[in-house]
Amino acid sequence: MSIQFDKSQKALDVNKWNSQDTTWMLGLFGTAIGAGVLFLPINAGLGGLIPLLIVTLLAFPITYYAHRAFARFIMSSSRPEAGITGVILEYWGETASRIFNLIYFWAIYTILLLYAVAVTNTVESFIQHQLHLTPPPRALLAFLLITSLLLIVRLGQDLTVKVMSILVYPFIASLIFMACWLIPHWNGSVFDTLTITSNTKSNIWMTLWMTFPVLVLSFNHYPIISPFVVKQRQTYGELCADKKCAQIQKYGYILMVVVVMFFVYSCVLSLSPQDLALAKEQNISILSYLANHFQTPVIAWFAPLIAFIAIMKSFLGHYIGAHETMTQIIIDEAKKRNHALKHQSVNKIIFIFMILTCWFVAYKNPSILDIIVSISGPTGAILVLLLPMYAIRKIPALSPYRNKASNIFVTVIGIITVSAIFYSLV
Repeated sequence: MSIQFDKSQKALDVNKWNSQDTTWMLGLFGTAIGAGVLFLPINAGLGGLIPLLIVTLLAFPITYYAHRAFARFIMSSSRPEAGITGVILEYWGETASRIFNLIYFWAIYTILLLYAVAVTNTVESFIQHQLHLTPPPRALLAFLLITSLLLIVRLGQDLTVKVMSILVYPFIASLIFMACWLIPHWNGSVFDTLTITSNTKSNIWMTLWMTFPVLVLSFNHYPIISPFVVKQRQTYGELCADKKCAQIQKYGYILMVVVVMFFVYSCVLSLSPQDLALAKEQNISILSYLANHFQTPVIAWFAPLIAFIAIMKSFLGHYIGAHETMTQIIIDEAKKRNHALKHQSVNKIIFIFMILTCWFVAYKNPSILDIIVSISGPTGAILVLLLPMYAIRKIPALSPYRNKASNIFVTVIGIITVSAIFYSLV
C-alpha cells in the first residue's frame, strides 16, 4: 500500500532534497558503474576522437530517457508493490511473463559469462606481467577463480550484497584517481584522427555501431529500478513519485556520465588508437592494459587490483540476478509438469550449471567485446530501451507519455544497438 500524504505536504516533500534521495542517487550510480566501464574506452576510442565526442553527447540522454521510461513503465502498475516482473504479468499475462524471464535471464547470464572471461584474463595478465611468473594452465586458473567467486555467493546473499556494497565506492574513487593520474600522460595522438576521409567515415560509423552496446552496458542499472520505483511510490504517494524519480535519476545520471566520461577521455588521451586496438586484441580491460603499458610500479600493481575488484563486484551482482531468475524459471517449469522441487535441489542445479558453463567459457576465452557487441548489449537494449517504448505505445496508463521526441530517440538508439547482433556478419 502507498503511504498517503496531504497534497501540499507531498508537494513540499517532493521538491526538497533529502538524505534518502542521496542514498538512492548513489545506489543508481554504484549499480551502473561496474566492470562494463573498463571496456568502454577501448571501443569508444578505437575510431578516434569523433566517435568519442558523439558518444559523449549521447551518453546522458540515452541513459536518462531510457531508464526514465523503464521507471514509468513499472510505476504504471495498479499495485504499488509490483516490480518489473509483476508489471509484465499484470499487462500481458503468464506467457509473456515467462518469455520476459527468459530474456531477462539471458541478458544477465551472458554478462556473467563475459565477466568470467574478464576475471580470468585479469589475473592471468597480472601473474605474467606484474609477478613475472608463468601462469598456471588456463583451465585450472579459470576453475579456481570461478569456484572461489561462487563459493562467496554460497555463503549467503546478504554477505554477497555486503561485499558488493563495500567494494562500490572504493572502486568509483579508484576510477577517479586513475583518470587524474593519467593526466600528465595525455598526448595528442587521438587528434590525428580528426581528418575525415571516405575511409574514416566508414570507420567512424562502424565504431559508433559497435560502441552503442558497450555504452548501454556501461550505464545499465535496470535491476535496481524496480526497488527504486517501489520505494518512491511508498514514500511520496502516487501523485508525486514520478517527479521524485525524475529528480533523483537526473542528478544520478549527471554524476554517472561525468565520472565515466572523464575516465574514458583520460584513458583515450593517454593512449593511441593502435594501443586501444591492441587492448582489444589481448582481450583485457583497459586497466590491465594500462598496467602493462606504463612502467610505473604504483599503476602496474594498482590498476589490475581495481580491475579485479570491479569485475568481482559485477560478477557477484549479476550472479544474484541470474540465480533468482533461473530459480523462478526452473520452479515454473517444474510446476507445469506437476513436479515439486525442493529449494535446496534447485540451488544445487544452478550452482553446478554456473560453475560448468562459466568455467568452460572462461577457459575458451572468447572476445569480451564481441560478447558485449553481439549478445549482452543488444539483449539489454531490448529490455531497457525497446520494451518501455513498446509499453508506452500500447498501455493506456502510459498514454500521457506518447508522441514525445525522446521516445523516437530511444527507439532509434535501441534498434541500432540491437542491430549490432549482425555486426560480425558485415
